[in-house]
Amino acid sequence: MAITGIGSGMDIQGMVTALVNAEAAPKTAQLNRLEKATTAKFSGLGQFRSAISDFQSVVKDLNSASLFEKRTATSGKTDVFSVNADSKAVAGNYSVQVFNLAQTSKVALKGLDDPAASLGSGKLTINVGEESLAVDIAEGSSSLTDIRDAINAGGKDQGLSATIVTDPGGTGGSRLVLSSTKSGTDNDISVVASDYSGTLNDLDFTPPAPDATFTPPDVTDPRAPKVISYARDANLAVDGIAISSQSNTVSEAIDGVTLTLKSAQSKEEVENASTVSLTVGEDRAAVKSSLKKFVDGYNKLMGTVGSLTNVTAVGGDDGAPLTGALVGDASVRSFMSSIRGDLGNPAGTSEMKILADLGISTQRDGTLKIDDARLDKALDENFGQLSGFLTGESGLMSRLESTVKPYTQTGGILESRTKGLQNTLSSVDDQRETLTRRVGKLETRLLSQFNQMDSLLGQMNQTSNFLVGALSNLPGVVKKDN
Repeated sequence: MAITGIGSGMDIQGMVTALVNAEAAPKTAQLNRLEKATTAKFSGLGQFRSAISDFQSVVKDLNSASLFEKRTATSGKTDVFSVNADSKAVAGNYSVQVFNLAQTSKVALKGLDDPAASLGSGKLTINVGEESLAVDIAEGSSSLTDIRDAINAGGKDQGLSATIVTDPGGTGGSRLVLSSTKSGTDNDISVVASDYSGTLNDLDFTPPAPDATFTPPDVTDPRAPKVISYARDANLAVDGIAISSQSNTVSEAIDGVTLTLKSAQSKEEVENASTVSLTVGEDRAAVKSSLKKFVDGYNKLMGTVGSLTNVTAVGGDDGAPLTGALVGDASVRSFMSSIRGDLGNPAGTSEMKILADLGISTQRDGTLKIDDARLDKALDENFGQLSGFLTGESGLMSRLESTVKPYTQTGGILESRTKGLQNTLSSVDDQRETLTRRVGKLETRLLSQFNQMDSLLGQMNQTSNFLVGALSNLPGVVKKDN
């Protein structure tokens, strides 16, 4: 509801509001345009910076000499052995024979009637090669079960464990079975009791020397201690050279190559001197994958830049075009000019000077495209030159990193631009507050002035009415007929 003047009857509030809005409108429109444009640029720079950071990551990954030093290693029979290679490995082909795997020691001690019966007291020394475990046996804790628990508690760090195996028929009794995780010849388990009382020495055991062939257990004494498996080295041959290893992981036979033995070849294969191939080569697939990621990263960057700098016509000739947030932005123009310059400038004196030599070409829209056949050929024929072309101080990726860094680093070009836009937005807020205070004061002043005018008009109306009444009552005054 409009507030009218008491004296004048005029819409004072409406007139004041109109005058205040007319005063504030130009500045408000200016601030709105500035805020909209600044916010759009702020968002656009954020997208631009994010796209550059993603591109920088793929450039950094490709600018690594170690990428070109990676090696692939392939086993002809993965059920016989698997293989991997590091940068020290030399590309080549090898012939491998696996005669037997490395083995750990496992023994069964003398069978006893009752696993809960006390064996006395003393000390058990369990030897595994040059290592030993001393287990003190107390009188009240000397059953097979107690001894098993004591061995497991003391031997876990040495890879020594114990369990009890009982013959349900009673013929073989209950045996303490000891197992070691330490493979290799001369690492067999032996047990010696000392300072003992009772029958603790029943657990003594020294394994006989291993035979070339398997010796079955003595069936005449089912409770006699026995060797379940001897500890022994793995035996293999690489290119006819005999090699032995304490473990099934063989890392010293071929420089930079680690073989993990899985199974021995059959007797027939050994007799026929059958071999398993081992191939070490350059990891060209990893390099090709990184190059594809580089192309994808560059094209993604181009797509982002295109959307931020695009101008799209709308409607007819009179329609205002839709423009990207960074149309005409100097930072974008400078960045893209530098990047294109890096990609187009030849480098080095080898057969690889530009990306086109790798089968990577620039299309009409500015994006990159890979010719897989040409790339594969370049990797096959010139792999040794590729690292020098892409990496190192004068390599393409190093130049690109140098170009990108000023834009993305802390305190760099884009961060400074972003801070400048933040300051502009803060300034818009400050100017809005100043405008609000100014128009508030204007409104107060105008209301005061209009109210004073309304009061004056009211007084004038009262005076007019008084004079009209006084004059109408004077003698000789002809009254107007109402």
